[in-house]
Amino acid sequence: MTVTEKTTQRYQGKRHRLNKPELLAPAGNLEKLKFAVHYGADAVYIGGQKYGLRSNADNFSFEEMKEGVEFANRYGAKVFVATNIYAHNEDIEGLEDYLRSLEEAGISAIIAADPVIIETAQRAAPKLEVHLSTQQSTLNWQAVQFWKEEGLPRVVLARETSFKDIAEIKKHVDIEIEAFIHGAMCSSFSGRCVLSNHFTDRDSNRGGCSQSCRWKYDLFVDDMPLYPEDEDKFTMGSKDLCMIEYLPELIEVGVDSFKIEGRMKSIHYVATVVNVYRQAIDSYFENPADFVVKPEWIEEINKAANRPLNTGFFLDTPGPEDHIYEPEEKAAPYDFAGVVLDYDAGTGFATVQQRNHFKLGQEVEFVGPQGTLFKQTVTEITDADGQAIDAARHPLQQIRIRTLKPVYPMDMMRKKTGKK
Repeated sequence: MTVTEKTTQRYQGKRHRLNKPELLAPAGNLEKLKFAVHYGADAVYIGGQKYGLRSNADNFSFEEMKEGVEFANRYGAKVFVATNIYAHNEDIEGLEDYLRSLEEAGISAIIAADPVIIETAQRAAPKLEVHLSTQQSTLNWQAVQFWKEEGLPRVVLARETSFKDIAEIKKHVDIEIEAFIHGAMCSSFSGRCVLSNHFTDRDSNRGGCSQSCRWKYDLFVDDMPLYPEDEDKFTMGSKDLCMIEYLPELIEVGVDSFKIEGRMKSIHYVATVVNVYRQAIDSYFENPADFVVKPEWIEEINKAANRPLNTGFFLDTPGPEDHIYEPEEKAAPYDFAGVVLDYDAGTGFATVQQRNHFKLGQEVEFVGPQGTLFKQTVTEITDADGQAIDAARHPLQQIRIRTLKPVYPMDMMRKKTGKK
């Protein structure tokens, strides 16, 4: 009997009581926030100018946060802010003012790991929910119970948590559980790594991780190189997490929020992955008993995948086959070629803002959250003045392209990169 069959059998009598989980998406900047929400996210998590673990992301000013909150509110979505560093003494000054500014901007919750940030938020900005970050490496129900008693409504579990662990936690503690279900994994235990600190003086737990685990290294045995100089170097990065095939188990074990990793990822990645999980979650709740994972969902995810995929720690402890020791075998990715701004049903032309070079005769694909998904060859392109052109060469250039089917604003146009 498969894991799915066992879980289905166990929870057969509980299906009617299951709550639809929140789909929580990353948003590295304001445009990514809008795409994530438009493509189906119930909530997004972002970084501000301080206190977050992605200091190299674009991050948000308070004005951008307010605009993002206003946009999300139109879709009934929420915005969370990562304040998940481990603070040093010099980080504390200005913390209260920062948290109050988040509250004033309409942020729904912060994601925090350091007790001083948690306590300060509860005291200085009480309208902000505080969600415990995965940086706290929470794995057992008694630790979850502790944080509930500290007043936290939600715990983001350690990425090393299994289905069995989650079931035990939900059995003992009535609290919201958030879990990563897609994206990059850390080679260290829930981000507790200091390689970056030692190699580059960039603090991994204060937002500066240089991802040392994904570098290429020479290996030596008795002072002799293990690989010839002309061969590829050793890496030790983890494969990416993908739980699309285990949605029933995630829902039925009681995960309240499905979290997608990737504030540094592209618009195409975020929108594509969110779109797939949105469809899958909705499909399950429309008919749980007959839910099946559609091949086109897997195909879509592979179009956005950067690395080989696995199931992380949910089923078992990852082994050597779940790490990347040699140059990564990339899936056949697609590039984000353009975004639809408008469509004229009378002429069959779409107004598209260019994001990557494309030309006449090239095969492209349109995809969007309103059911758009089709391929076509580019047969006609005009510039904004209606003059025929043979290619869209200029960044953010507005052009018009004839499409085989209707498209909608914020639909994406993409093209193959040619990589295998």
